[in-house]
Amino acid sequence: MQQAAVERIDPLYADVHAWPEPEKHDDDARLDFWARAATLLDWETPWETTHSWTPPSRQARRGPDMRWFEGGRLNAAVNCVDRHVAAGRGQKVALHFEGEPGDRVDVTYADLQERVNRAANALESLGVGHGDRVVIYLPVLVETIVITLACARIGAVHQLVFGGFSAEALRFRVEDTGAKLLVTTDGQYRRGAAVPVKANADAAVAGLTVDAGGTVEHVLVLRRTGSEINWTDTDLTGDGLGRDVWWHEVVDTASPVHEPQFFDAENELFIMYTSGTTGKPKGLVHTTGGYLTGALFSYLRLFAHPDPAQRDDDVHWCTADLAWVTAHTYEMYGPLAAGATQVIYEGVPNVPHPGRHFEIIQRHRVTSYYTAPTLVRSLMGWWPKGVPGEYDLSSVRLGGTVGEAVNPEAAQWLRREIGRDTRDAQGRPSLPLVDTWWQSESGSTVLSPRPEATAFTPGSVAQDMPGWKTAVVDEFGTPTGTDVQGNIVITRPGPSMARTVWGNPERFYTSYWEKYVDAENGRGWFLAGDGARRDQDGNIWILGRIDDAINVSGHLLSTIEIESALVTHPDVVEAGVAPVYDPKTGHAAVAFTVLSAAAQQRLASHPEQEAQLIETLRGHVAQVIGPVAKPRTVIPVPEVPKTRSGKIMRRLLTQLHDGQRLGDTTSLQNEPCVPQIQRICQERGTAPTKEKSHV
Repeated sequence: MQQAAVERIDPLYADVHAWPEPEKHDDDARLDFWARAATLLDWETPWETTHSWTPPSRQARRGPDMRWFEGGRLNAAVNCVDRHVAAGRGQKVALHFEGEPGDRVDVTYADLQERVNRAANALESLGVGHGDRVVIYLPVLVETIVITLACARIGAVHQLVFGGFSAEALRFRVEDTGAKLLVTTDGQYRRGAAVPVKANADAAVAGLTVDAGGTVEHVLVLRRTGSEINWTDTDLTGDGLGRDVWWHEVVDTASPVHEPQFFDAENELFIMYTSGTTGKPKGLVHTTGGYLTGALFSYLRLFAHPDPAQRDDDVHWCTADLAWVTAHTYEMYGPLAAGATQVIYEGVPNVPHPGRHFEIIQRHRVTSYYTAPTLVRSLMGWWPKGVPGEYDLSSVRLGGTVGEAVNPEAAQWLRREIGRDTRDAQGRPSLPLVDTWWQSESGSTVLSPRPEATAFTPGSVAQDMPGWKTAVVDEFGTPTGTDVQGNIVITRPGPSMARTVWGNPERFYTSYWEKYVDAENGRGWFLAGDGARRDQDGNIWILGRIDDAINVSGHLLSTIEIESALVTHPDVVEAGVAPVYDPKTGHAAVAFTVLSAAAQQRLASHPEQEAQLIETLRGHVAQVIGPVAKPRTVIPVPEVPKTRSGKIMRRLLTQLHDGQRLGDTTSLQNEPCVPQIQRICQERGTAPTKEKSHV
């Protein structure tokens, strides 16, 4: 499809809620829709071709060559900052920053522009340019967003790493990307303490610097905590600077004026690594024009006020760490491209007390609160009697969840406690909720209820977002019937879709395209890796990872459904259900449960009551779902292992229970719980010994 000219639409006043959604089977209408969405951006050069698609190839073992807005040139940082200042909105607050120790700062768009310009000049002074990779190992700080946008401004490819990851996890990303620069801090505040970080950075780059045959030339260090650190001042490149350089010496002193470059729409913007318990993480490559289009449109459609005249009052808060793809899309690029005001918070939600999030909502008058079901369940455990009335949460008009399908209890709690001031004509809590389903691979939301929908069924991610098309199919690509579990596939990706795996295009093919490469006469479908089903209304329910499904004596059970049943019991705050070996049924379900504070106290005083509680919880699942879903046993644990996105790592629970060799666990957000669970499983000895086969 050709596009001759681009007539820009100001995103602050774009009434995207009124845009008609294209018919799913009309590819021309779908491309027209995305062409219109792309006009929400500022293009230095208009694109010539909206979209082209070269199917995946079984023979070449490669994924599809998908391109969006070819011929167009733009700059992501200009779209997120400069254009809002040029439009006269420089004094609008872009970021309300909250540090864990209590420090706060408001950053306007004019201030953000100056900071990004300084950082862009500093990057160039360190020898970083178009196409170079920069690894950013920082917590949620204003500077994290600044250096990320500075990379985008000069065309460097950024890769953000969670500040709590180990040196091993960081090292892999530095080496795999061939990074020229690592950005880090002296330390970070985490759970009420200053935690040293620089030592991890030093370990990660050891042997990977240019003098050792690697690619790293500099380590840029931000002073955050004042922690004592080691310093390497060896000049590796002859530029007169040491390997280690201070942020305040090279960034804060740089010129606040910078002339941006403009790049092809398909220019690489960032690399996003996936987590897993087996195999190395995959570095997914996202490009500029398509990703930014998907991020901006979906932010406006799901989170911005439907009335553009009231959009100036929006204060968005996505609670994710900036290293996660959700934060890239709905904490950086989407909201900033829209000219929105948002909150960013450095710390954990229960420091110095479990009401920290409510204080932040009240102080900044947050209007959209986007978080993970696992965090909601934590809040439920901390506040079993509900959120105290002293917190003013009346500003919240929209709630959102991401990571895993929200269970009914968590959704109802969000509506009742966070949205207590939003009620329908009958006085019932009616806070609009968007339960979004998407992945690092898709780059933006694929499935979600619309925020204006009057009905919301917890656990159902409803239907396709405009411009996307999905299907639930069996192993052979045939659509499944009503309420029959199948594989969810993306048959028509949006422009924010990842293009390949960094340095390994064959892995992109084998991971996502090989299974359905012949679908639709060779067009090919993307295998998302999640199980799903459609209900009688056509809405999709996500049932967890395909390999998390449990086949018990021929009955296919969803781990999420069993977990949702467990958390309806007042003694359970969170649950992770895993398929484990069983000599009779092949597989069995084992439930790892995080008990409520009251239940923990009760068992601490009367440990003999644990057996009775386990049987009560097993019976509760049987009552809610049916006897076939009853877990073989229930194991109380302090935490369940989760990725940074809040997804429970059920395969890891299987490995821990059955005594299997563990894969990489360095990418977990709570890695210390792994040896704890391993010890609990060994002490309980609930895993049957596998019988040796005789041939």
